Amino acid sequence: MPETTATPPMLAIVGKKHVGKTTLVARLCATLTHRGHRIMVLKHGSHTFNLDPAATDTYRHYHEGQAARVAMASPDKFALVSRWDEELAPETIAARYLADADLVLCEGFKRSALPKVEISRRAVFPTSLWADGVGDASTWRAMVTDAPPSTFPGAIFSLDDVRWLEALADWTETHFLTR
Repeated sequence: MPETTATPPMLAIVGKKHVGKTTLVARLCATLTHRGHRIMVLKHGSHTFNLDPAATDTYRHYHEGQAARVAMASPDKFALVSRWDEELAPETIAARYLADADLVLCEGFKRSALPKVEISRRAVFPTSLWADGVGDASTWRAMVTDAPPSTFPGAIFSLDDVRWLEALADWTETHFLTR
């Protein structure tokens, strides 16, 4: 494995199921990339995954061949799948594999120590993770929502404001892209 280097700035996007985490990460990533930043994404999954469909060469190398790591290279992409005995912390993964990012947006990792932006939509769930006391409340920095909790201490971006994404990108630049 590559040696660990400095950990880039990281920001976790969290929320309950089906509230729009992936959409938020994709849109914020695109906006910040368009502004000239090198953004990378780290997605947390609670179960195993396969990047390749069954019967592809890389799938077979990993599953049938039991390779410790399988890398796939093409003219425009590179992918690496590696086995591990225990899950690494997001900070360790970012330092090893994403160190040249200006910012790593992390989808998930709600129980980590990473600074967090929660997306919460009343139409999907009546309360947010923050309001439900999930994870360390001191790590929440902002909320993107259509129902802001009255006692939330961080920045709030209202989904009712047509400029919420631009405002969130401005805030992210100010707080996480200052190096």
